[in-house]
Amino acid sequence: MHRLLVRWHMLVAAFLFPAILLYLLTGALYTWGAKGDYVTSDHVVTLSAPLTDDKAALQAIVVRELAKQDVAPPTGGATVKPVGDSFQLDWTGSRRDVTLEPGETTTTAKLIVKETNWHRFFVQLHKAKGGTPFKIYAAILALGLFFLVTSGLIVALKVPNMRRGAMVASAVGLAAFAGIAAVS
Repeated sequence: MHRLLVRWHMLVAAFLFPAILLYLLTGALYTWGAKGDYVTSDHVVTLSAPLTDDKAALQAIVVRELAKQDVAPPTGGATVKPVGDSFQLDWTGSRRDVTLEPGETTTTAKLIVKETNWHRFFVQLHKAKGGTPFKIYAAILALGLFFLVTSGLIVALKVPNMRRGAMVASAVGLAAFAGIAAVS
């Protein structure tokens, strides 16, 4: 059983290594303010009616306007918020963020398209702005990380000369987590 657990631990670690590296690098860089960049373009949109709080209708306007430019809509979620007497749609994704905001008149709007550079693309994936396939992959990664930590701890606790170190490291790790979280 011990050998089987070690074998699976190794295989899962090898399989998940690219995703773990992605999350480690983007998370560490993001913590220090390195978030990647966008290339932004603005477009005037003519409306048949003023913007409303109907998210589906606002998304339909964005999809139509992006299709004119042969650009796919964002892969993440969209939100609507009030802006003065009107409304604004913010729609995020891994490759682009889009904002549809009120224009100078009630029959115009401004479409702001922000294309991600390669670094921002990976940050957006890290922030769950990708499509469903990457969200499923991220959930698998989370389960895999839980398995790696749990299996590593189980193996350490079963090996006599590692047991004491594993218990001390677990206790110190818990104390460090609690202390750092308390002062943050």
